[in-house]
Amino acid sequence: MSIRSRRVRLRRSQCGISLIEIVIFILVIGIALAAVAQVFSITARANADPLLRRQALAVAQALMEEISYKEFSNPPNGFTGPYTPVNRGKFDDVMDYNGFAMDGIAYLDGTPIPGLGQYRVQIAVASTAFGPVPAPQGWRITITVTDPSGEELVLDGYRANYY
Repeated sequence: MSIRSRRVRLRRSQCGISLIEIVIFILVIGIALAAVAQVFSITARANADPLLRRQALAVAQALMEEISYKEFSNPPNGFTGPYTPVNRGKFDDVMDYNGFAMDGIAYLDGTPIPGLGQYRVQIAVASTAFGPVPAPQGWRITITVTDPSGEELVLDGYRANYY
C-alpha cells in the first residue's frame, strides 16, 4: 500500500459528521433557543402594554398638579368634608387629599372619564422635611395609580408652605 492510497483512505474515512457530533449540536442549539425564548417572554411580560403605563402616569401627573396648586393648610371657613370623589372639586387645601381614593378616574365634578374606569387612585399626604424646609412646613404627596392589569405606578411630589 502506497502512501498516496493511505491518504485517500484517511480522507474518505474522515468525511461527514458522527452521531455524537449531531447530538451535541442539537443540544447546544436547543439550550440557546430556550434562553432566547425566555428573554423574549420576560420582556413581553414587563412591557405588556405601554399604553396602560402612560395613561397611569398621565393620571398621576394631573392629580399631582391639581394638588400642588391648592392651599398649604385649610383656609378659614374651608371645606370640611366629606372627602369623596364627588366632592373633589371643593377640596381647598393639600391635606384634603390625604387618604383620598378613587375607583375609576373622574373629572373634578365627579363625571367619569371614558376609558379610565378600571384605574384606581390612592393618595397619601404626610408632613416631611426636605432641603431647607422643616417638617411642619413641607408635605410629601404620594399618588399611587393602579392600572387595569394590576401594575402600580407611584409618583411622589413635595409641597412647601411658601409665602
